[in-house]
Amino acid sequence: MTPAARVQAAIEIIDEILHNGFRAELSLTTWSRKNRYAGSKDRAAIRDHVYGALRRLRSLAGKGGALSGRAILIAALREDGIDPTEIFTGGRFAPVPLEDKENATNQSLSLPEAFDIPDWLWPIWKDDLEDRAEEVADALTRRAPVFLRVNCQKISPKDAVDKLRNEGVISEIHPEVATALCVTEGQRAIQTSDSYQNGFVELQDASSQRSIAQIPLTIVGPYLDYCAGGGGKTLAMADHFSDKIHAYDASAKRLIPLEERAKRAGAKVEIMNRLALKREEFGLVFADVPCSGSGSWRRDPAGKWLLDAAALSSLLSLQYSIFNEAASYLRPGGVFVYATCSVLKRENRDQIDHFLSQHPGWRILDERQIYPSERGDGFYFCYLQKP
Repeated sequence: MTPAARVQAAIEIIDEILHNGFRAELSLTTWSRKNRYAGSKDRAAIRDHVYGALRRLRSLAGKGGALSGRAILIAALREDGIDPTEIFTGGRFAPVPLEDKENATNQSLSLPEAFDIPDWLWPIWKDDLEDRAEEVADALTRRAPVFLRVNCQKISPKDAVDKLRNEGVISEIHPEVATALCVTEGQRAIQTSDSYQNGFVELQDASSQRSIAQIPLTIVGPYLDYCAGGGGKTLAMADHFSDKIHAYDASAKRLIPLEERAKRAGAKVEIMNRLALKREEFGLVFADVPCSGSGSWRRDPAGKWLLDAAALSSLLSLQYSIFNEAASYLRPGGVFVYATCSVLKRENRDQIDHFLSQHPGWRILDERQIYPSERGDGFYFCYLQKP
């Protein structure tokens, strides 16, 4: 496909996304199935156009003059230093030429538009992030780096870097998280590499890894990953403690991939149901609770546009409910880890303060709010000790 044909495909996919409730992956998959002539490089380039547009949806629509795939891509090309007239030629498979009104650029944007934040969220964003509000919003408009977690039960980080290099994946050890590798080249070769297929490495953001890497190894088990989902943190905990990890999730379906992943990683994992949980007292409970995902909107920009005030309010109630439920499985003296991939204070420290006000004697051992950067996604974690 020519560059112009790729842009035209991206325009069509963005229009579909705008009309199907922001189901970006479904729209991309559907397009690929209908256009099997497109090669892997074509699909990757189109995906980059689409996700780049979703990250900057409001500012590009504002500058392009309309909330449409065509207007957004015209503005995106200009932002990237490309003259749209070189792409919008009307040639075979290319977008039709620009109209006179499309040659004009609109630079008069409100602050929420300029920083790609929904209007309803902007006051909350400013309140919760204070002087970091604009910096963090801007960071979320850029493509996220790719990180791997080294399974240290199988290989050292240094040897993993060397092994991956031989498999076409170039990486370096993260400067702050010993288990994390920053991938600089060959990202698309990761999942077919021997290192990934045989459990030497896993895809996992560095900030998420940090929340586990800093847990004191002096904590005595058993250990519970309470909102385990697909099991990324479960496997990281198994590696960190070199011990069995109990995994629970309110949705049993989300746990289905974990058994195979644990086998591949050589990790000891026991899947728990609610009845089994009630028979245990844990020395560590880790709860990565459902959240806005605001710290990882670089990876899932559709999440930013799907969130609304009612959904955020429901999430806050759900988080606190899970917090209380999960903490009840901790034995006296045990450590509870509350975590989110959010940058909003009301999902993070405010929830901790609320819990502490209702549970005298609990104390904070450590806490970290991480903001999105080249070193990882936005993430929050707090270690609390039960009296």
